[in-house]
Parts: sequence; C-alpha cells; structure tokens
Amino acid sequence: MSSIKISDRLKNVLRSATRVTVFTGAGMSAESGVPTFRGVDGIWKKFKPEELANFDAFMKNPDLVWEWYKHRKQIITDIKPNAGHYALAEMEALYRKFSIITQNIDNLHRRAGSKEIFELHGNIERNYCVGCGKFYENQEVTEQKRAPHCPACGGLIRPDVVWFGEMLPADEWNGGVEASEHCDLFFSIGTSAVVFPAASLPQIAKASGAYVVEINIEQTDFSARADEVLIGKAAEVLPVILKISKELISQK
Repeated sequence: MSSIKISDRLKNVLRSATRVTVFTGAGMSAESGVPTFRGVDGIWKKFKPEELANFDAFMKNPDLVWEWYKHRKQIITDIKPNAGHYALAEMEALYRKFSIITQNIDNLHRRAGSKEIFELHGNIERNYCVGCGKFYENQEVTEQKRAPHCPACGGLIRPDVVWFGEMLPADEWNGGVEASEHCDLFFSIGTSAVVFPAASLPQIAKASGAYVVEINIEQTDFSARADEVLIGKAAEVLPVILKISKELISQK
C-alpha cells in the first residue's frame, strides 16, 4: 500500500470536492471472488450466457434459466465485500454528495454500507414478477426448485437483472448520468470502460469539468483521457485514498 502514489493535484481535489461520483465494473467484484459472467463451472459450461440470460429463453424454459440464476445467487451469497467496497462506504460520509454507479449485480456495495447506488444492470439479490411487477427478495423465492410464480397474480418471477436485448433501467441510468454531470471528482474503478452506453459516463464527467481518476490493475482504452491513473487493486488503492481524504478534510 505504501507504493501507491497520490498526486498533489488529486489531494487538492479530495480536499475541496463536495460532490464525488464513483463508477465500478467487474474488476471491483472480481477482487471479492465474484466469478465472471462466462466463468461458471459445471454443467453450465455447455451453455452460452446469451442462451440463458434473455427473456425469450426464460419464457421458453423458465425452470432452466431459474436454476442457472439460483446457482449464481448461491455463489454470490457467500461472497463478502472487499476493503475497496468498505472504503467507498466510509468515504460517503465525508462528502456532501457521494454517488456510486455500478455495472455489477452482486449487491456488494450495498452490503458494505453504501447508500446512494445506481445499479445499471440490476441486482441479483432482487426479483420481480413479469406480470404485476411486484418485487421479491431472494429469501422469498430461492428455496423453490422450479421457477417461482407470484402469489399475487400467478405470473413468473424473474431475477431483477438486465438481460441481453433489454434496455438499462431508465431511472438508474438517468441518475447515473446526472451524478456524472454534476460531480467535482469522478472515479472509474475496475472497468474497461469500452461497453456503451455505460462507458460514456467517465467521458460525460470529464466533459462536465470533473477531475477523472481511473483505478485499475492495468491500463485501459480510457486511461489516456483520464486526469490521473492509479494502477493497482481497488481493495488496496481505495483505503489509501480514504485515509488521505480523512486527513485532508479534518484539516479544513
């Protein structure tokens, strides 16, 4: 951790910022041990994700798709937030406005204690009825072996995640765009920032005047456009940034 160098310019921004926005991708979750979307073991290797993660497949064979997601839900239930997640949750208390935009569906930010989160791809710990829209938590439905049906209307209950061919949830996307447009400091963490429209968020923040910091284990296509690039794991870099932020803000 001592090898992580934070520039004086970033320190100045950490001291003066009032609005901070954080954008996280798969790399953040991978540090907690969340398997990649295409890395599921066992019998599921014979399926392509796009063959299961779409609405038509669910309606055609709901039990098969539900079984796959139930498997994924069980894996994620046993995974814990890492030091990076906890550092972000603590940073939220230091700034007047602190928002997290995430491409991850694992709910680790919320479990770490973060409050304002825009989930672009949904949340695997939630489910909803395709008929009436009623929401269900995992504990209400995961014990069922077959695809569950809504007690209220009888409709099928599906995971609250964005499937292939589906639009990002408008409220979450619009909230993420607004947070990117109106921040002083923007962190892009653990994402390659190449999949659109989400990849446009760091660009939106920079065009709006924010100081943009990329944190990743390697350079990305966006690195050349970032104001500062910190190479390293989020679980190592973010606690350092938290410590410095606390020190700087306490001196104000």
